[in-house]
Amino acid sequence: MITLPENATILITGGAGFIGSHVVRLFVNKYPKYKIVNLDLLTYAGNLENLTDVENADNYTFVKADICDALQMNEVFATYNPDAVIHLAAESHVDRSIEDPLAFVNTNVLGTLHLLNACRKFWRDNFDSKRFYHISTDEVYGSLGETGFFTETTSYDPNSPYSASKAASDHFVRAYGETYGLPIVITNCSNNYGPNQFPEKLIPLFINNIIERKPLPVYGDGNYTRDWLYVVDHAVAIDEVFHRGANGETYNIGGWNEWKNIDLVRVLCKLMDEKLGRESGDSESLITFVKDRPGHDKRYAIDASKIQKELGWKPSVTFEQGLAETIDWYLNNEEWLSNVTSGNYREYYNSMYSDR
Repeated sequence: MITLPENATILITGGAGFIGSHVVRLFVNKYPKYKIVNLDLLTYAGNLENLTDVENADNYTFVKADICDALQMNEVFATYNPDAVIHLAAESHVDRSIEDPLAFVNTNVLGTLHLLNACRKFWRDNFDSKRFYHISTDEVYGSLGETGFFTETTSYDPNSPYSASKAASDHFVRAYGETYGLPIVITNCSNNYGPNQFPEKLIPLFINNIIERKPLPVYGDGNYTRDWLYVVDHAVAIDEVFHRGANGETYNIGGWNEWKNIDLVRVLCKLMDEKLGRESGDSESLITFVKDRPGHDKRYAIDASKIQKELGWKPSVTFEQGLAETIDWYLNNEEWLSNVTSGNYREYYNSMYSDR
């Protein structure tokens, strides 16, 4: 547990991204005496349109900066003197990591190190009422067979450049906790879904493609299993871990919600047909099986019993509820969707799927 000053300054990195924007919104609204500093470079997945509802709040500040730039990080710490860091900024898409592994090393590993070094420098080894909270992924654990779950003690076994870069950053965060006494906490989460997710990830990608009647590219045979977590629930879990988690601990955050990709897509197609007033089976006819990606993990599943037992957190919505709310959000925010699916994104999308 951390005891923060009543008017603490919280630096949230990657706060204009998908998960980050939900965390920023929660903290700005729930803790009006905190000063929330949202640091984001605004790369393709960072979008200030995600935060228009809080952008004028008195306790909110946006800073455009690059965690890969050590000088910029020192300037941010010197200017805002944060009491704690919630670190979400990361390259996060496996396909992109296969195309450009070095970009993931630079952001996920070196960027994290620059933040850790800034914490050491500006907190000057007086770590009382300080916290560095690192958000990571279940993909660092590798792949599961048909049974079993990832726990906080599961050995790391990353299989993609993305998961390898996140595993490395996790190790550095722990090392700074052990070597320098930095008060750290880490969470590893399962696949997130919900409003504001950039449409390179499965659910928003397929929602957008169904709207436009474009093919739905399913990797391999579609029998890859993932645990799905509604992003609003994840933000609540982050709040709990940030304030009440024990220093040096890791908590796995999952949805207790496993789906094979092909089954998820079929449920999504059915809901989209209903909401768009299309004939049953119309969207499912768009499913196209494409060449599998290299190093594709067969199954992820998280045992989230530790965070439930110690902090009292558990998912608040069923997958069907969360998915319906997610679809409604995208259908009601077509301008947002149109803005993010133009230009560079279309070029990337074509490069990833046009030849498969």
